[in-house]
Amino acid sequence: MEEIDQFTKWATNLQSIAQAGLHYGKDVFDRERYEQVRKIAGEMMQAKTGLSKEQIKTLFLGDEGYQTPKIETRAAIFKDAKILLVRERMAQEWSLPGGWNDYDQTTAQNCVKEAREESGRIVKPVKLIAVQDRNHHNKPILATNVTKIFYLCKEISGEFVPNDETDACDYFALDNLPKLSLDRNTKEQIEMCFKASKDPNWETVFE
Repeated sequence: MEEIDQFTKWATNLQSIAQAGLHYGKDVFDRERYEQVRKIAGEMMQAKTGLSKEQIKTLFLGDEGYQTPKIETRAAIFKDAKILLVRERMAQEWSLPGGWNDYDQTTAQNCVKEAREESGRIVKPVKLIAVQDRNHHNKPILATNVTKIFYLCKEISGEFVPNDETDACDYFALDNLPKLSLDRNTKEQIEMCFKASKDPNWETVFE
């Protein structure tokens, strides 16, 4: 597990304080100070990561209200002892179907929606495999925490159609995985899904 360095922690803490202050603060002068603190936090992260101002604004400064982790769901779908992966159109790397949890969806509903949109499969979640803190398992380390939720899903029907997000879809054995999108899923996480699919007494992993 890669630890977040102290510089990133400082920038993240400043951003969180500023975001809460902007949400709850009423005094106009206090709000100006919080806005300045947030600007400095963004400049710190830009210097650290090399990202553009626009990327920092979107990824690091784009949230409002009290800061909490974002939620992401992933669907583990099996057929003939192989797992279904989709290829991200932009990165040309492979991942379990999934993505950010929409505000009006439960995590299970979102898992079904993302599986349908990215792989064309109609699925039913049957087991909660894991609830993981992204920064404990995936790279690169992000300033905003993400909670990743993996569901074992039963495939009901459907077939793949290329779309805006994914341009290929196939089943893979664990010993023959394609190039993975490591910020979305690692080999260890996919191996965990294989183990869960074979274990009727699987207990949800959480950390």
